[in-house]
Amino acid sequence: MSRKLVLAAAQLGPIQKAEGRDVAVGRMVRLMETAHRRGAEVVVFPELALTTFFPRWYEEDLTNADHWYEHSLPSNATASLFEAARKFNIGFHLGYAEKTPDGRRFNTAVYVHPTGEVVLKYRKIHLPGHSEYDPQRTVQHLEKRYFEVGNLGFPVVRAPIGDVGPVNIGMMICNDRRWPEAWRSLGMQQVELVMLGYNTPSLNMENRGFEAHHLRVFHSHLSIQAGCYQNACFAAGVAKAGTEDGHELFGHSIIVNPSGEIMAQATSWDDELIVAECDLDMCTLGRTTIFNFANHRRPEAYGRILASAGSEAPAAWTPKG
Repeated sequence: MSRKLVLAAAQLGPIQKAEGRDVAVGRMVRLMETAHRRGAEVVVFPELALTTFFPRWYEEDLTNADHWYEHSLPSNATASLFEAARKFNIGFHLGYAEKTPDGRRFNTAVYVHPTGEVVLKYRKIHLPGHSEYDPQRTVQHLEKRYFEVGNLGFPVVRAPIGDVGPVNIGMMICNDRRWPEAWRSLGMQQVELVMLGYNTPSLNMENRGFEAHHLRVFHSHLSIQAGCYQNACFAAGVAKAGTEDGHELFGHSIIVNPSGEIMAQATSWDDELIVAECDLDMCTLGRTTIFNFANHRRPEAYGRILASAGSEAPAAWTPKG
């Protein structure tokens, strides 16, 4: 039986601070309709897809930011996404800000089956940025203020998608893609499809804007391509793009295969759907040869990776005698 999955990456253009969820959700529903017309069986939306990237704005009192968070899914604001999934018989990945009933805050993503049931939830682990206002920055990046480190690990679920049957699905969010440990955690569970949303500024403000624009895109693609190759999986890396509240997000959404090749790439800074037919049997080659983990991994040599979060300089060499 063929295991060819038609995968859609639904890049979103900017969502301005003044725009309500109805605007973003309406755009996403239209992209789902386009995906259906193009034969897609699953659509991947970006990180924090329902609102502007609000961690660029500082709030002293976090309760003043509550309106950016979803308290339940589906909600009145997101119900039409779930209705569209049922209507078009298409699954979707959604990134959003989550506030739990006990008041915890996470940068979250879910995969929703066409029936409207949430199949898998992931909460972002590698939070970039800082937690307090930084007067030296022209743009804040306050994810560490608005979100806790995710507490669900890197789960993979085997769930049906379209006519393909069960697919091993995993998720990451934005900065996670830069960490090989995240990819390997999914690879160790034989992930076949990684759904990954991001909102990445064109300027690296940690470097006060001196990192070249083309390197921002290159490093994003490099991380995803290497992760797919080294873990024998497909991935959809899906962006928010364009000038949002005066701040540029670089877009360049991609679909990547297990050889690390880009199969499709967005070329605009607006709402754009890219589609690729993914032969999931391509995952077998890497998993059974060079990246046959059972045969070739040497966990006894990797102790340093888990022993410490930080790096440490080696001992200095000194000549004998």
